[in-house]
Amino acid sequence: MSRLLLVTGDPEYDTHFRKAVQGRLPGEVQTVFSTSLPATPDELLGRSVGELPTAVVLGPGVDLYEAMRLVGVFDIQRPEVSLVLVVPADMSLAVAALRAGFRDVLDMDADSDGILSLLSRVCDAAASRRWAMPQGAVVAGTSYGMPSTPRDDTRVIVVTSPKGGVGKTTVATNLAVGLGAIAPMNTVIIDLDVQFGDVGAALRLAPEHSLTEAVTGPAVDDALVLKTFLTVHPASIYALCTPANPAEGELVGAAQIARLIEQLSGQFQYVVVDTAPGLGEHALAALEAATDVVFVTGMDVPGVRGLRKEMDLLGEMSMVPEHVSVVVNAADRNTGLSVKDIEATIRTPVDHVVPRSRMAAYATNRGEPLLLHAPKDKAARQLQGIVDSFAPARPAAKKGIHRKAMVRS
Repeated sequence: MSRLLLVTGDPEYDTHFRKAVQGRLPGEVQTVFSTSLPATPDELLGRSVGELPTAVVLGPGVDLYEAMRLVGVFDIQRPEVSLVLVVPADMSLAVAALRAGFRDVLDMDADSDGILSLLSRVCDAAASRRWAMPQGAVVAGTSYGMPSTPRDDTRVIVVTSPKGGVGKTTVATNLAVGLGAIAPMNTVIIDLDVQFGDVGAALRLAPEHSLTEAVTGPAVDDALVLKTFLTVHPASIYALCTPANPAEGELVGAAQIARLIEQLSGQFQYVVVDTAPGLGEHALAALEAATDVVFVTGMDVPGVRGLRKEMDLLGEMSMVPEHVSVVVNAADRNTGLSVKDIEATIRTPVDHVVPRSRMAAYATNRGEPLLLHAPKDKAARQLQGIVDSFAPARPAAKKGIHRKAMVRS
């Protein structure tokens, strides 16, 4: 049963809204006739009677500035309630609302079928989020407290490679987007290439906050504040991007990264970490906290040999988690190397082979992950295979490699 709370100053819209959903969507509708919004989510939710609403719809007449302010707090304190904004036919406003944290936007001129379709989707997503939350987290009249210790089901997936230019960020961003479909609003990607990271560009984001702010300000001691520094992507994931000024990367240390991952592990089911090439202090801090590592290489001799050295070194340092995947990206038969050659060099099976694709380069230049831009592309199908290997219903990894097996004999 879905309970909807409509906040609007327009009685005519209330009538139209009720005709669209009553008798067609299981549950009830309550309406608050107001054009102003309270300061906190619980004040707004307190205006409804009975159980906590599944979704709150901010309709015509509501102050948009107040709505944008409230949604940031709403997503932190009440993530189990979907917040929907009714907007005129203005694409820029709709994009701004989604980036601010609204679960969805509803066209003000949508007909009854359009309203019903959107709300059905929103309520289904809300039900999935409630199911995924820790038991007892949804309690009427109280805020949802972010746990300070990692969840039992959290997977910290570090995507790494010894050299740049192998498509590591492409793999990481597509992995995050794919996991966002499995765990909506329960997936976050961190860009740990602190000076020249491309996660923001790969996802076509213009973040208001960056990694530097998240590890040097009040967010360090408050998980609720930390979440306000994350940027929402329309694919139902969060992103923490690098600062626009590369010099700010010098402010970020390994201990801060370790603390950041610890905080996010308590909030999200999937934490995807895109590291800088090589094994700098930030990458090592991430690997220390990893439950999974995805090694990415191209089909070139220097890259493959570099991967062998990286795997050997991590094995000697006992920093390889139990679950390991090896991805050969931009695979091409005309390079003079085969997958068997790569496996012989790294002495480890290759788990996924992503073929070279023109569409992949085009999608990257558009700032749209291939899984969203062209899901039927041959490379996208292999990227989806990487995503599927992390689905909860499947084993944690097809070929888990114990750290001892990676030490050079």
